[in-house]
Amino acid sequence: MATFEGNLAPSARGWRPVIGAVPFSFLVAGFILTTANHSFWQKTATYFSGTVQPTAVFGIGLAALLVAVCIALSMRFVTKPLFIFLVLTSAGASWFMDRFGVVISVDMIRNAAETTQAEAGNLITPAFVWHLFLYGVAPSLLILWVKVEHLPFRAKARRNLMFVVPLLLVATIAALTQMKVIISTSREHRDWLTSLNPVGPIVSGVRYVSRTSGEENIVVQPLGRDARVVAPPGGKPRVLVVVAGETARAQNFSLGGYGRPTNPELEARNVVYFPFATSCGTATAVSLPCMFSVYTRETYTHRKGLETENPMDVLSHAGIDAEWWDNNTGSKGIADRVTYHFMPDSADPRFCADGECTDAILLDRLGRWLDGVKRDSVLVIHQLGSHGPAYFERYPDTYRRFTPDCRTAELGDCTQDEIVNAYDNSIAFTDHVLATIIDELKRRDASIDGSMLYMSDHGESLGESGLYLHGAPYVIAPDVQTHIPFLLWLGEEDRAAVDLACLTERANEPASHDNLFHTVLGMMSVRTSVYAPALDVTSRCRSTSST
Repeated sequence: MATFEGNLAPSARGWRPVIGAVPFSFLVAGFILTTANHSFWQKTATYFSGTVQPTAVFGIGLAALLVAVCIALSMRFVTKPLFIFLVLTSAGASWFMDRFGVVISVDMIRNAAETTQAEAGNLITPAFVWHLFLYGVAPSLLILWVKVEHLPFRAKARRNLMFVVPLLLVATIAALTQMKVIISTSREHRDWLTSLNPVGPIVSGVRYVSRTSGEENIVVQPLGRDARVVAPPGGKPRVLVVVAGETARAQNFSLGGYGRPTNPELEARNVVYFPFATSCGTATAVSLPCMFSVYTRETYTHRKGLETENPMDVLSHAGIDAEWWDNNTGSKGIADRVTYHFMPDSADPRFCADGECTDAILLDRLGRWLDGVKRDSVLVIHQLGSHGPAYFERYPDTYRRFTPDCRTAELGDCTQDEIVNAYDNSIAFTDHVLATIIDELKRRDASIDGSMLYMSDHGESLGESGLYLHGAPYVIAPDVQTHIPFLLWLGEEDRAAVDLACLTERANEPASHDNLFHTVLGMMSVRTSVYAPALDVTSRCRSTSST
């Protein structure tokens, strides 16, 4: 049945719309630009200072470019799968961009790829499912239903060129007339073009696949094989508990001056708090391996982290027992060569449900572990901490100190105050977890010499500037995502070896994830050629006899 390409007409087999590839491309591109790019257009208007003409010209040029690309790719057997992919990608990405203000960067994709089913489940809310159906699945079903009419190859090529060439001309003119604004905006606001759906997420996805494609055959290179313990032999075993916090931001730690009492138990336990500490990244998949690597943030790459041994290995080389307890999304390869326990595997009904456990499970097991220590040991505890958006699931009812608190993972259903209340309750429970670890160590002063180090992996946005959660590209990340809590508690023998007044003074200087590797080695009296005293926050405050 012959039809004009711009019309919808019934097919010969019952009523089924028929449409030409060119108008179909216009419709799909227009749908994506108008329904999946709220954040992008909002940023464009803001970054262009609300000026109407540059915004309009840029918008027309961008629309022309996207339509031209869709028309150029609208080939038989390709059109429908491609358009469905674009629509579904845009629908999924737009939910997280519009609702949480996130940018779908390479690191964000890495974080999503390395998450657990339980963690991902906190984000798959009924509202998200409805959004994906309305803007992704339903349009995809419509794309499948309609009959797309393709002309013979030569005729199609001529027809496509009739549209593609003028559209590219419009896009070029728009770009040239607004080139100064486009260049300056893209340089000053790195989140701008990456927010364009579906281009930004697709480009990030391709870059992620490209970066990870060669990681399967990585051979881990040795590090610190010359490590040795320089402390005098004999005496009690030294124990260091390293707590890798999750999503704790320094702004909500009362130890650092926050107006609410979120750290009442730690404040009573003589800890040394570092108020100016920063993270290596803004998501666990980046920050955790970076903070446990020998590299600084400036020199670290994901590949270098994978192919180099870490402090757990160096401690083992020195003859120290190293163990990792994970109550989060895994060690990201850090604990591959030491004793490792994944807490959700226990499915302990007292603490666990739906593949996730509260941090109380860590406290339940700590005492028995400490009682079994026979020689120098380091235990790393990877918390679930304050991971969102289901902050309310991170603390028991006895720690609902700030109310009303948001009791859902759907943050859009809560007020700003309710979200902050729930988050602060999770910080208060972390305060209890850390204080209990200290108490367990102190209780065994007669048998072990225990100390604790706590450092969060990254911070969190709670609605500031319209942003929620974490994972923003580091170059544009707000300080609430990079300013982290960092503290030390020293046991009896460490307090005798370290000048606390000196350490307290040192704590007021900048610190970062760069310090973790070397501070752990320093606190365990491990010396090796890869140990850098300048990055050990305790080094200059130790007596000569203890170094």
